Amino acid sequence: MAKNNFDILIVGVGGQGVLLASEIISEVAMKSGLDVKKSEVHGMSQRGGVVSSHVKIASKVYSPTIHYGQADVVMAFEQAEGLRAVDWMRPDGVAIVSETTLVPAIVTSSRKFSYPDDAVAEIRKKTDRVIAVPADKIAGELGNPRLVNTILLGVLSNYLPFDMDLWTAVIRAKVKAKFIDVNLAAFGRGRQIRLENVEA
Repeated sequence: MAKNNFDILIVGVGGQGVLLASEIISEVAMKSGLDVKKSEVHGMSQRGGVVSSHVKIASKVYSPTIHYGQADVVMAFEQAEGLRAVDWMRPDGVAIVSETTLVPAIVTSSRKFSYPDDAVAEIRKKTDRVIAVPADKIAGELGNPRLVNTILLGVLSNYLPFDMDLWTAVIRAKVKAKFIDVNLAAFGRGRQIRLENVEA
């Protein structure tokens, strides 16, 4: 993605750190001299409801919302939310999807909703430009289950032209002091994940 304008759609459920991730991306882009606007939707975020954030980056951004089918990146912290959001992605975009499964309460309490058996497989039917990330496994290895957002940011950083020192500085500034080292380790693990058919 050799350009300086990016539309990034981040989706997940409440408590996963969607909004923190959007803040970190926005801060890194602004410190790189670009304009940023973001728009957030909190759907019952305290109850595990859907949370999404539109982050638009360019020399000059005129609208905070991404047009349907125009996202350069869909970054999903939960695989079913990734399936729900993948159609917002451009044909040449990148889907970065955590293999995390979090079944919302509405699914378990209602017969009107069903959770997909394998949402990542369903996403692959729509695009081969998907990076499935075993974020829960990596977070477990690092000893903190709340690292999914930082791991995915590491993956995302491969596809944005921003300096590593900036990412590190912003993460240090945004994360509580006692969690800085483990978050930087998570970011580094994410940096190692990419697909050959998905060019940076």
